[in-house]
Amino acid sequence: MKVLVAEDDPLIRKAVAEVLADEGYQVLEATNGRAALEMFDEHSPDFVCLDVMMPEVNGYEVCRQLRSANFDIPIIFISAKSEEIDKVVGLELGADDFIIKPFGVKELIARIRAVTRRCHETQAAPETKTFRMGDLEVVPAELRARRGSETIELSLRDVQILQLFHQHCGEVLNRTTIFDLVWGEEYFPNSRTLDQHISRLRKRIEIRPDEPALIRTVHGAGYRFDG
Repeated sequence: MKVLVAEDDPLIRKAVAEVLADEGYQVLEATNGRAALEMFDEHSPDFVCLDVMMPEVNGYEVCRQLRSANFDIPIIFISAKSEEIDKVVGLELGADDFIIKPFGVKELIARIRAVTRRCHETQAAPETKTFRMGDLEVVPAELRARRGSETIELSLRDVQILQLFHQHCGEVLNRTTIFDLVWGEEYFPNSRTLDQHISRLRKRIEIRPDEPALIRTVHGAGYRFDG
């Protein structure tokens, strides 16, 4: 999924972009409102994060124009404007959420995941279909997995990794293949990045992470899901 982040503060823009990229999103960055509108027309993102106070065109006007062009696209305001009237204006213009700066990473991720679930609700694509891996039921549309009565929260990248292993059941997937198909071919492979992500994912989905039954390590080759 592609996310457009429009924010004139470079530190905040980069921070939001890094969080989103780590979650598994393709991030487009705009430094002002006019650039945001141009990038929206060119790249057709799946949802948009907007600052309110931006040069060229402010976030409220960007939101208004985006809503007139695409009624369904989710829009989140990320702004230092904290008065109730500011939030009311943003929501009345059609925004789906309004996050006030400064914000925590966990809050941002939770709001983004909520928007992603709403995006998936409007899709009927195969990649949103529920599937099983052993005793684990993976629900991409909810960014969740279930084992009995237990619900496990997942990132978009977690889901993409699980989908990849499910689609290639019984095959050994090397690190380059996983990077290309999940992170993207433009991402420079780093074995430590992948191994750390697999390790964190195992802690959530495996009954015994030290003896994984779903994502097995094939030493010297990569990883495999046996079904």
